[in-house]
Amino acid sequence: MRSQAASSGQPAIPGPAGPRGPKLHADLRSEFGQSFQDGGEHYDRVRPGYPLDSVEWLVPEGTRTAADLGAGTGKFTARLVQYGLDVTAVDPSVDMLDQLRKSHPQVLALEGTAEATGLTDSAFDVVSVAQAWHWCDPLAASTEIARILRPQGTLGLIWNQLDTAVPWVHRLSRIMHAGDVHKPGFRPVIGPEFTGLESHFTRWEDALTPGDIMELTKSRSYYLRANDATRAKVMGNLEWYLHEHLGYEPGDTVHVPYVTQTWRAVKVHNTGPR
Repeated sequence: MRSQAASSGQPAIPGPAGPRGPKLHADLRSEFGQSFQDGGEHYDRVRPGYPLDSVEWLVPEGTRTAADLGAGTGKFTARLVQYGLDVTAVDPSVDMLDQLRKSHPQVLALEGTAEATGLTDSAFDVVSVAQAWHWCDPLAASTEIARILRPQGTLGLIWNQLDTAVPWVHRLSRIMHAGDVHKPGFRPVIGPEFTGLESHFTRWEDALTPGDIMELTKSRSYYLRANDATRAKVMGNLEWYLHEHLGYEPGDTVHVPYVTQTWRAVKVHNTGPR
């Protein structure tokens, strides 16, 4: 894996025109989120990990404890553990948590949501939400995260995205229906409990076969919710694009460019009851 990082207070990431990232109403957020309740083993096998650079930028010196919310199968949890932190993972999917426990038995894995973690007040130095903030109610989740963070604790929001600044990847993302690719000017919504929102980009490549890309597509919420006819159309379009248009053979290595977008904010001092 190769990476190249950059930081900015108000960055823009190249992509389809428009000022915002994906928007979800509460009912659609719940419906899409349900598509990840099963299939933990498949998700863990095909989804990319995260560059260590993301954690190094996010986590302040002296940090000891972290809560990873919407942890899924533990893709970002693994990086927090590797960084030497005492990690608690929370996710609403029992199937995802079962996979996380197999891979990371040293992590306390609990069923819950970002809006209702069930965790202790002021227990963590860092709270991360990787690839899941768009499934959350951002204001309710911010209030809950502020409750479990220690004073001056750090909130981290992380997204892996296909690097749609690369033209062939932009087209691939459209075929895959990779709806979590943020548009220029995107800034995540967070509650008034946090201040100093800033971001950091890490560009890197994931080495995949065409078959891996097909399986990755099958882990996306669009595909999971689609009917058989739509799924067949997506797979057919991918077969054509990867093999006929781009010219890859089944066992070839495809170096897929990614951008990991990491946001951090600090809990404001006076977040207690008024």
